Amino acid sequence: MAAVDLSKLDFDAIARREQHTDTRKAVMLAMAVMLALAWMTPFYYLVVSIFKSNAEYGTGHPLALPQSWEPVLHNIYEAWTKTRMADGMFNSALYGFIGGGAAVFIAALAAYGLTRIEFRGKGFWFMLIFSGTIFPLQMYLIPLFMGYTKLGLNNTRLGMILFYTAVCIPFPVLVLRNYMAGLPREMDEAARLDGCSDFRIFRSIILPNCWGPMTALFLIQFTWIWNDLLFSMVLTSREEVRSLMNGLMVLQGSYAATTPNVVMTATLMASLPTVILFLLLRRHFMNGLKLQSL
Repeated sequence: MAAVDLSKLDFDAIARREQHTDTRKAVMLAMAVMLALAWMTPFYYLVVSIFKSNAEYGTGHPLALPQSWEPVLHNIYEAWTKTRMADGMFNSALYGFIGGGAAVFIAALAAYGLTRIEFRGKGFWFMLIFSGTIFPLQMYLIPLFMGYTKLGLNNTRLGMILFYTAVCIPFPVLVLRNYMAGLPREMDEAARLDGCSDFRIFRSIILPNCWGPMTALFLIQFTWIWNDLLFSMVLTSREEVRSLMNGLMVLQGSYAATTPNVVMTATLMASLPTVILFLLLRRHFMNGLKLQSL
């Protein structure tokens, strides 16, 4: 009789645990739906606004569907011409591709030296490079502006590329150093026995094994450069040199009160290149996220 009662109690405990688990899953699902709606509402507002004319945007409900799809062409034209978006996109892409790509490649060279070559002071040089990620970037503004003014690099594409390259090196060095440290050293020893130099080992053995993390790092640095506003405002003022985000800031200051739908159209257009680049490189990006904690 006692065994029967004990079995009944076990079944009751299992049923309560299952009910508790189902309740917890329902709560988690409800929270996920609420968070998804909270995230999608501003995006929905942005999308429907670019299809509205100024009059419809000012008189209708902000979340109402547009009455016609024709105003979007006018909004795109206005956003493209008023921001000089072609120049801004070219400059931002130039800074992102050259600055981000050069930074990741230089970081790979530095990481190779810090992990595969023996020399004195390796820890000191690593901490010196890594210190670039510790201090806030805003502390560089005044000395950078004064130095660029003396060197004549203000309002030049060369100055922007040099700055973005330098500022994007420390973090990739940290990631690639940890990744390269886990690669087998037997490959290096076999290559040296065959007479390969250090640069040949880096180019033919190490670099092909690092395309995944390097691609992920390039996308991260490119996105940061593309979205940078602070340093573009400080170091550039000419329309021919300023970045896309700088142009959007000028557009918002001039037209946000009169044509907010045009400003939102320009904002959405400015975000598309980074999304397209991510979609093109998503396979390499996902492989890069599988970095081994070595």
